[in-house]
Amino acid sequence: MTLSITTWNINSVRLRLPIVEDFLKSAAPDILCLQEIKCQNDEFPADALKALGYDNIIIHGQKGYHGVAIASRFPLTEDHRQDFCGVGDARHISAIFEWGGRRIRIHNFYVPAGGDEPDRAVNPKFGHKLDFIGEMRDLKADAEPGVSAILVGDLNIAPLENDVWSHKKMLKIISHTPIETEGLLEVMREGGWIDLMREQVPEDQKLYTWWSYRAKDWSGVDKGRRLDHVWSSPDLKDNLRSIEVLREARGWDRPSDHVPVTARFSL
Repeated sequence: MTLSITTWNINSVRLRLPIVEDFLKSAAPDILCLQEIKCQNDEFPADALKALGYDNIIIHGQKGYHGVAIASRFPLTEDHRQDFCGVGDARHISAIFEWGGRRIRIHNFYVPAGGDEPDRAVNPKFGHKLDFIGEMRDLKADAEPGVSAILVGDLNIAPLENDVWSHKKMLKIISHTPIETEGLLEVMREGGWIDLMREQVPEDQKLYTWWSYRAKDWSGVDKGRRLDHVWSSPDLKDNLRSIEVLREARGWDRPSDHVPVTARFSL
């Protein structure tokens, strides 16, 4: 029995619906987690996804900004939306599904990007990002007895040296500053989470999920970052079979600057 879960910052689901539909037709994951949908709940193209077999959809939308959604072939129950930092942004949604006799809570996150200046004294957006990560430390992989956990999303931090094209040149760039990377690794350690992507790809190998729109030759220049993540509770680690980063999606027509990342599990 297999399970596949895709996380993808789509950067406007309505604008990029054609590539979402093409991806679902070809890859057919059991669960699709989208970030930065940039629409309100009633504007989400649910009918289009339901037509492809994703009958179970939960949405935490916001007008013009942010927003996360989960579309699933499995029923979704006990859905929850947490307001991190109490500012009303739609950046988290979770729900429970059942697979192989397990109950699994899947969390879908869109962490703030943090602006351009890595100094909270002059850049409130960076301070907000650090506060958000601080609150994530309370999220435990074993928070619910008898329930496994998977956490996916655009966490907007590339925590390891080979998660960026140049560790030295990126140390003062938001997404790879030491205060961010240490903060995210602390979230993982304190929460008991396993970094499934690095279970499959050793830490000494480059691994990217995002390439800037500013680079015309994004593939040739290849100045990427691993901003998108897949974590799990320890009990699911041995069920992981593969992680696929669909790099080619960055070159599709009107692409997101992020690409789909798919984790596959089996019993």
